Amino acid sequence: MSRDFTISIYLKFLDHLKNAGYEFQTYRDFIQNPSKKTVLLRHDVDARMLHSLQFARIQQEMGIVGTYYFRIVPQSFDEGVIREIESMGHEIGYHYEDMDFAKGDPKKAIQLFEKHLNTLRNVADIKTICMHGSPLSKFDNRDIWKDYNYRDYGILAEPYFDLDFSKVLYLTDTGRRWNGDSVSIRDRSADGSINANMTGKTPLSASSAYHFRTTQDIINACKSGKLPNHIMLNFHPQRWTDNKRLWAQELIIQNIKNTAKYFLGKIR
Repeated sequence: MSRDFTISIYLKFLDHLKNAGYEFQTYRDFIQNPSKKTVLLRHDVDARMLHSLQFARIQQEMGIVGTYYFRIVPQSFDEGVIREIESMGHEIGYHYEDMDFAKGDPKKAIQLFEKHLNTLRNVADIKTICMHGSPLSKFDNRDIWKDYNYRDYGILAEPYFDLDFSKVLYLTDTGRRWNGDSVSIRDRSADGSINANMTGKTPLSASSAYHFRTTQDIINACKSGKLPNHIMLNFHPQRWTDNKRLWAQELIIQNIKNTAKYFLGKIR
């Protein structure tokens, strides 16, 4: 059995999506003018930003685009990487975590948000944002918008608030699996409706509506025409590699994280 979360399987994945007739749009473009059959490649650049740069180069070679959300932390934010990715036609967004930075104080959080957004805007054109889950924090970064409005800062959209998850299938590699509901602390829509009614039935979680454990499972569904016309795929590029040492290291670390997040979710 071949290893999952490698560049090899990633290339195969994209190739099958293209062959199935999907277009590829940035989140910014989709919000403004959605194509009839499209995939949104979203990338949360949490760490190892050079892995994201590799993803961006692969996509450029294939003539497709994606959206890359950068954090304002050393393991993510790199002006050279951000500029190069944007120069390829990809979208850059802010992966905000300011409620966590501010220890839950919304006034301090919005000040940090403005500062960090301006820092990123000095490097790239920012029109969309996406919260960072901060799973070990007791603060939900989306709570900042209970007191403020991101549209006041020239932001078009935030996927957890502005995507209709009854019409857009959302699949994420959170937990290093595609059905990681049990180890996902906050990777869900603000109202909990991710993938609700995707099958025309009662609200369902991602794993029960579209049960994909591996990338190959999604490829098989794509080949058989079982995927809907609108899909957002959320990647964490730091965990995708053909390097066997890094691959094994990421597997071990993620298994430890998954165990911790599972019990943390039970406590919460």
